[in-house]
Amino acid sequence: MTPPRGGVTAPRLLFFLLATFALFFLGACGNKKPLAKSELRSITSEITAAAEKAAGPKSPVTIRPEIQQPFTGDMGGGVAADHIYVSVGSASQAVALKASLAGIARRHRLTLAEVSSPGVERFDLAFNGHRTHSVHMVTPLVAMQRPLAPRMPRKGGSGAGAPKLAIILDDLGYDRAAADSLLALPFPLTVSVLPHLPLSSEVAEEAFRRGDEVLLHLPMQSEGDSAKTEDVELRVGMSAEQVDTALAGMLETVPHVVGVNNHQGSRATADPALMAELMPALRGRNLFFIDSRTTASTVAFDAAERAGVPAASRKVFLDDTQTREAIVAQIELAARDAARDGSAIAIGHPHGVTIAALSEEVPRLEARGIRLVFANDVLR
Repeated sequence: MTPPRGGVTAPRLLFFLLATFALFFLGACGNKKPLAKSELRSITSEITAAAEKAAGPKSPVTIRPEIQQPFTGDMGGGVAADHIYVSVGSASQAVALKASLAGIARRHRLTLAEVSSPGVERFDLAFNGHRTHSVHMVTPLVAMQRPLAPRMPRKGGSGAGAPKLAIILDDLGYDRAAADSLLALPFPLTVSVLPHLPLSSEVAEEAFRRGDEVLLHLPMQSEGDSAKTEDVELRVGMSAEQVDTALAGMLETVPHVVGVNNHQGSRATADPALMAELMPALRGRNLFFIDSRTTASTVAFDAAERAGVPAASRKVFLDDTQTREAIVAQIELAARDAARDGSAIAIGHPHGVTIAALSEEVPRLEARGIRLVFANDVLR
């Protein structure tokens, strides 16, 4: 039967459908091409400018590149996502920043998803299912209630050769009153914050705004079945991917981190395989490592050195015995170690008796020529 003039035969219709499908398929495949590095960096600049405009020029905006993970399959080589931390002081600033992020996402054909955790709202931007940016919006309530008193390491001593003492106060994130007392001390401290706690983000943000150095107090497996475990911690037998994923999740809850020290970890830090998996994850994020030395069998410092991670080790625990006399004696021991070796690290906790002893003794140490510094200043 002859089709009517101007009609479409079945073969022609089939060809048309196949051609249309091919064009659609090719277009879809073309859209899977990842964003260029230059465009990613341009978007980072837009986000940073929007954050500074929304939160004001005095609010800190921090950018930390994520360790690069290569894309697989059709995506080709990958580009590391940027983590951007911004502190907002009011609900109106938060609304303004959210609106700006939505506009940036539309302009660059990105998806925008919100993930909330205590103290932080996180906004993930992605292109074709691959995350390009994470914007962490922190609301430090306490920082808005008290005047800021930023401080920096004091020169002290008799010049560049003066003994250096870094004091790390860890286990922060549980107790608001303890954090307030600690952050009120009028000298520089390195504050180590536990992740995934109700106050983790707020305490880290407050410490950063006051000029202190912030560490992640990284939970690790302890020796013995009866030892207390954390909900998320590094454990013997974890793969490199598991270590990296756990570390990334912890860092999302503790902004402004420049290094880590281990929380517990007598089993973990003695395991060469686990430490060999951890150190590249730290190096890729430009983080240093402080070995708290919770066991004499630790291999963590050696693993850090082999991996090219700046590192140091604790010399003194200040408050294993929680009496003023015992803590003062440990402070004196740390000062003697610093004088003998040129530098030392002491670790304590935000106990009331520890804070009181530091308040009295540190000015005396400085008068004797001991220079109080951050942990970053005594790395090897």
